[in-house]
Amino acid sequence: MSVTVQNFIKLANFYNQTAKTMSAICVKKGGIAVEKYVGRFFAADLLEFIVEYAEELEKENNNLQPEVVNVIDMFKKQFEAVKGMTTPSEKPIHEMTLEEFEKIMNI
Repeated sequence: MSVTVQNFIKLANFYNQTAKTMSAICVKKGGIAVEKYVGRFFAADLLEFIVEYAEELEKENNNLQPEVVNVIDMFKKQFEAVKGMTTPSEKPIHEMTLEEFEKIMNI
């Protein structure tokens, strides 16, 4: 995927739609808090990817529109709040033992 503003907007829209869907799922499951929904780990990983993509975008483009910069800053702030929930980079989930996975997922 080439690093473009258009692709960043697509990623941002995907994340926003994911957040809405997660919220709807939580309501459907009896009103559980989004913070307790297991999908929050996926959302945190997605947010991490978007922030890293945005950093590449900023490196490659010195003339980003202020609106895009504001959205990037918003995602960075959101990521700071959830970065402890991302899956570890050292070892992929499919290589973890059940015990390692349960510890990471806080089960």
